[in-house]
Amino acid sequence: MTTFTRLAGGIMLTALMTFAGAAQAATFVYVSNAEDGDIGSYTLMPDGSLQPGAKVEAGKPVMPMSVSPDRRFLFAAVRSKPFTVITYAIDPRTGALSKRSSGALAESLPYIRVDKTGRFLLGASYGGNLVSVNAIGKDGAVSDPRQVVPTARNAHSIITDNSNRFVFVPHLGTDQIFQFRFDAKTGRLTANTPPVVQLKAGSGPRHIIMSSDNRFAYLLNELTATVTTLSLDASTGLLTEVSSASALPGDTKLVPGAPRPSPGRSVDNDIWASDLHLTPDGRFLYAAERTGSSIGTLGVDPATGKLTYLSSTPTESQPRGFAIDPRGRTMIVSGEKSDTISVYSIDPATGALSLRQKYPTGKGSNWVEIVSFD
Repeated sequence: MTTFTRLAGGIMLTALMTFAGAAQAATFVYVSNAEDGDIGSYTLMPDGSLQPGAKVEAGKPVMPMSVSPDRRFLFAAVRSKPFTVITYAIDPRTGALSKRSSGALAESLPYIRVDKTGRFLLGASYGGNLVSVNAIGKDGAVSDPRQVVPTARNAHSIITDNSNRFVFVPHLGTDQIFQFRFDAKTGRLTANTPPVVQLKAGSGPRHIIMSSDNRFAYLLNELTATVTTLSLDASTGLLTEVSSASALPGDTKLVPGAPRPSPGRSVDNDIWASDLHLTPDGRFLYAAERTGSSIGTLGVDPATGKLTYLSSTPTESQPRGFAIDPRGRTMIVSGEKSDTISVYSIDPATGALSLRQKYPTGKGSNWVEIVSFD
């Protein structure tokens, strides 16, 4: 009886510990509000609802954000002089952000990305026509820029491939992707050979993401809302264009846009694509378009990287940024001209989006990051 009691007690204790661990697992959402100069925080609940939390001060206009690979820090760039990046520590239990430090940036950066070691912050400057590298300390503090590389007109984003050996930078103004080699020990960028991929004139390369198997890059073109598939040579780090698909329906009334600002041009009917993301399983790709305020859904052939347009979903006004949770079940979309953010469920079989609920946000919401602790 004593042995049975001990065994039962042990099983119960193990179950309670497992439950406690599960209870502590949490997913947090962060939204930068450019016009308010702050970052809103939310908890993504197991049922897909959001629980709003506190806002933390950043500066106007706070825009791009990036999370360290170990999920300890959130970095946010402020795009007014003096150009700065703020480091926030993330509480893994509550999701609360606490400001740790701030560092200087080379220019106004519409896109920042922490490399896969967590030791370097990469940045692209649309107005400065450059890319930059800052070092990140173990405490999350960001150094002054270590390297600033003049590139071409309108560098719009910057990412590493999954091996962290190569870096890619779309340039809207010259319809090119710059290709770099990246030294993860020193953080130094050097031009690859050839240094650029030339794309279709007037397409306007904007954001780029990698497939989970590192075989393909997907590039969103701002001025046409097309998504270009490029294959990656894992040994050389060079991209080759494979195919392209539109993220807009065939009967769209929107027309190809032009680089902004565009003095003297009416942009009321211009295509103005903004952001793209893949589901974690790589089966569906989503792209946001701001003029029509929609999210386009595309199916992905993982063998070839080919994309197929599936549907379009109305969303927040002028959607500039969105994110998908690590389970691939939830999408959160922000709109620069909206006072709410939208939470959608993602059908794992079809990729279809279903609106769950809208939640209040700040003014000029433009960037979304999701951090999960499990």
